[in-house]
Amino acid sequence: MAATSIVLSMEGVCLSFGAKRVLDGLTFSVSRGECFGFLGPSGAGKTTTIKLLTRQLKKDSGRINLFGRPIENASDADYERIGILSDTSALYERMSIEDNLKLYAKIRGKGAGDIDRLLERMNLSQDRKTLVKNCSKGMRQRAALLAALIHSPELLFLDEPTSGLDPAARAEVHRMLAELKAAGTTIFLTTHDMAEADSVCDRLAILDEGRIVASDEPESLKLRFARNRVVVVTRSRGTLEVTKDAASAEEIRELFASDEVLSIHSDEPNLEEVFLELTGREF
Repeated sequence: MAATSIVLSMEGVCLSFGAKRVLDGLTFSVSRGECFGFLGPSGAGKTTTIKLLTRQLKKDSGRINLFGRPIENASDADYERIGILSDTSALYERMSIEDNLKLYAKIRGKGAGDIDRLLERMNLSQDRKTLVKNCSKGMRQRAALLAALIHSPELLFLDEPTSGLDPAARAEVHRMLAELKAAGTTIFLTTHDMAEADSVCDRLAILDEGRIVASDEPESLKLRFARNRVVVVTRSRGTLEVTKDAASAEEIRELFASDEVLSIHSDEPNLEEVFLELTGREF
């Protein structure tokens, strides 16, 4: 991975709150145009990591680089290249969705010309005049995402971006993220939705008690924990389970030759099962 393609990285980063070690030797990097998933049980340190990367907190030790330079040297201009959606993303309660977006566009030095398109994209055009205090959780989440995108950021931090969204809105967010990524936007994503992480992320890291316990492409992680088992559904012999070896290969060949095979698949875990295997905990 060329150094110039790395947008952000951590190397041996540690952080404690009092006597509690919250992050312990975090090391990873994220390339330009990549969607990097950061997964972990509640309290594992995901939001704390985002706060370090956005300079809301300071590390105890280790190195953090942002846009190719130490984070301590990051300028205001660097942070203008970043968009953030978090559980503390600020929308003004007594302003409408549209007026919130106009305000964020003004703060970011952008015109309001893209607001109509964004509202349409997130199915908020009919609700544009609704005060935020009267919005449902899903409407707030969609509006907050648009506020994070209003200035076309190069780097996007998304903390549970589809929380509270219905399936249609979640699918639209996923399509938008794919388009952003294709256009070169780098995305750092935390989510509790393992299916979302599997379909959206190019690579991911699993965090447990402040340490990264695994990091790889989703498919590679699942293959790493694949079971030594092949399941064959037959016409007349029921469901057979065989191991992945030469003897079983011959047995499967004979089943195919006798037209017995209805379906066959190897037994890889899904990402949720890998997560539970590595952390021993629910989300």
